[in-house]
Amino acid sequence: MVFASLTFLYIFLPLNLILYYLWNNRTYRNCILVIFSFIFYAWGEPIWISLLLFSATLDYTMGLLIERHQGTVLAKVGLATSVSLNLGLLAIFKYSGFLYENINFLLGTTFEVPRFTLPIGISFYTFQTMSYTIDVYRGNAQAQRSYLNFLLFVSSYHQLVAGPIVRYTHIAHEIENRKFNIGDIYSGVSRFCLGLFKKVFIANTAGEFVDKYFSPENFDPSVLTTAEAWFAVIMFSIQIYFDFSGYSDMAIGLGRMFGFHYHENFKYPYVATSASDFWRRWHISLGSFFRDYLYIPLGGNKKNMYRNLFIVWFLTGAWHGASWNYILWGVYFGVFIALERLFLKKLFDRIPVFFSHVYLLFIVLVSWALFYFEDLRSLSQVLAIMFFNTPNIYLPIEFLQLLRENIFWFALAVFMCLPVYNVFKKPLKLSLTKPSYAYLWVVIFVMNMIALFISTAMLTGKSYNPFLYFRF
Repeated sequence: MVFASLTFLYIFLPLNLILYYLWNNRTYRNCILVIFSFIFYAWGEPIWISLLLFSATLDYTMGLLIERHQGTVLAKVGLATSVSLNLGLLAIFKYSGFLYENINFLLGTTFEVPRFTLPIGISFYTFQTMSYTIDVYRGNAQAQRSYLNFLLFVSSYHQLVAGPIVRYTHIAHEIENRKFNIGDIYSGVSRFCLGLFKKVFIANTAGEFVDKYFSPENFDPSVLTTAEAWFAVIMFSIQIYFDFSGYSDMAIGLGRMFGFHYHENFKYPYVATSASDFWRRWHISLGSFFRDYLYIPLGGNKKNMYRNLFIVWFLTGAWHGASWNYILWGVYFGVFIALERLFLKKLFDRIPVFFSHVYLLFIVLVSWALFYFEDLRSLSQVLAIMFFNTPNIYLPIEFLQLLRENIFWFALAVFMCLPVYNVFKKPLKLSLTKPSYAYLWVVIFVMNMIALFISTAMLTGKSYNPFLYFRF
């Protein structure tokens, strides 16, 4: 099940809210959320509930063991068990096939390549439970005594399958102390409707443009022009941003409806002026995870900084998928961040910000070409076309017609990449706290209904509704 579906919008979510608020009892409400979370997860992959339960039970037990024997060898054993088994599960299900393929290629062997269906969300909930045991070991969190409450942390469907990566310390208090708050529900619904609109109206439409040129059925480097290649890459940059940030908005909004306050996962990354700045704004929960649990323990900026950078960015690429293009994509960003620390930042500080912004947009667009094509041959062909190594340097009539027909959609997509949502934060707050601004409540309500209506109409009329981050 996905958030951007009629089943979720008009059956699953309303039923969950009704049953959740039926009784004002914390244990009852936690049970309802856990039950609905397992239904949500089992909708497409019931068999992998067992893996989720194993991971949750392992880290619940290890958390108690670590806290009880804090400062002893047993605590270290508990932490090592948690980290090794979690990473082992991730390696088996996500990377074993990739490993076998490369061994066969390098050594000429014929080992049978294992084929697993990647459990949805494993990259997210594995990191969440692993961060819990690390925080307990460090003394940054108390071990959760209630297995039900820990299951709620691990399985909450709001962010289970595609993030943001929620740490136990972020919501430990709210697991046991949430209360009904009409302001949270109001802002949560608004945030959800915004995310739904971003996903359905912007991301899905951009995805159709991408498929027109880059899908396996349509990709033909012999006829693809330079303008069309750049256009498709720009559309993919819009698709992946609105797809993932839209999902994060919906997750944050859902959390608010049930009393949880998840951290932001995106802060207008396309207004950044450097690769470092971009990654402080893009998938913030992943970047902060690698920073706190890998980069700083390795030595951070104080010891072997460039080695640490490349380890982190190699693993950041690998986290996104078991393919060399993802690793190349991660290392690509590592190179630019290293160059910025070496000399580029000093250069950018001396020139108008416009030039550093153009630099950032250029390297990000090229990075999305690396990210999109898992087939390295297709990737090399697209990069050659983008950089004019092709006879097809012209503007096809059909392409110009497509631009003219969709000019207003393009303008809206670009506009929504800017920090325009901040404009609505103050009115949202005023509409709840100041009686004289009550009319704003009506305005925001109407905007939410328009976004919901447009999204519903598009979900009803179209079968095209991919979600990119399910595969990670």
